[in-house]
Amino acid sequence: MSKKILRIGTRASQLALWQANWVKSCLEERYPDLEVTLTKIKTQGDKILDVPLAMVGGKGLFVKEIEEAMLRGEVDVAVHSMKDVPTIFPEGLSLRCITEREDPRDIVILRPGVAGWRDLPQGARVGTSSLRRKSQMLHERPDLRMLDIRGNVETRIRKLTEEDLDAVVLAAAGMKRLGFVGQISEYLEPSVMLPAIGQGALGLESRTDDAEINALIDFFNHPDTAWAVKAERALLRHLEGGCQVPIAAFGTVEGDQVRLTGLVASVDGRKFLKKTLSGPATEAEQLGVSLAEDLLIMGADKILNEVYQHETFNRDREDV
Repeated sequence: MSKKILRIGTRASQLALWQANWVKSCLEERYPDLEVTLTKIKTQGDKILDVPLAMVGGKGLFVKEIEEAMLRGEVDVAVHSMKDVPTIFPEGLSLRCITEREDPRDIVILRPGVAGWRDLPQGARVGTSSLRRKSQMLHERPDLRMLDIRGNVETRIRKLTEEDLDAVVLAAAGMKRLGFVGQISEYLEPSVMLPAIGQGALGLESRTDDAEINALIDFFNHPDTAWAVKAERALLRHLEGGCQVPIAAFGTVEGDQVRLTGLVASVDGRKFLKKTLSGPATEAEQLGVSLAEDLLIMGADKILNEVYQHETFNRDREDV
């Protein structure tokens, strides 16, 4: 009798393959009779590396081609970094599982001899592809020169020396998953740098009507992470923001309560709105909407409109 085969669609970057292989190994351990294969798919976001993220258009730039392959029946499950996943799904597809979160924080890699990012010299050159990171660092240090860097984790680490930078900012989760912990100079706590929506969690997307596949992957869902990330994504959706806008949110669950902090800022960090709400975990999505409404009342809509009208900005890009 032939083995049941489950086909995972994934990007081909080192981090994406680590994530897909982790899912593959979990499935094979749980189901010894299941054969799991990986299909590498190049997305538009992987092809455009010479343009700042905010200037590249198109919703779901890191997921669209994988979703199309799933709709054609070429793969069964997509493994995504949650912060790459748009809040709206194509008809026939849905986010089935959200995995337990890895470290959600951002990190800084500094030039040797610098104690912390606040100790960087006046006018220091900091590399990041994220407007969210830029706005929060500039809020505290408006003198910094924020420079766009693109590429995978290893490429961006190399750019510290190749492009004569004083610091680069990355996600802790990717550094840990790829074994680069030893290169981390400083962790940025959420109170200092609010993470991207969904940062550190993985999402498993599948065909809504594929009951057999969905039953196989349901064990990946981590309830507390799912509640927190659903609250964050509800805030993002209500603010009508792509993941690359200067919007951040971070949810934590304790007992039956979720605590959600949201942020909207101008790219230069001068306008900065931040608020925290708590509520029942079972009402996580409504909590995200309520917090978004509060931020809008505080003036978030004016800030976001200014960001969207900037000639070099496209509201549909993703934050990596």
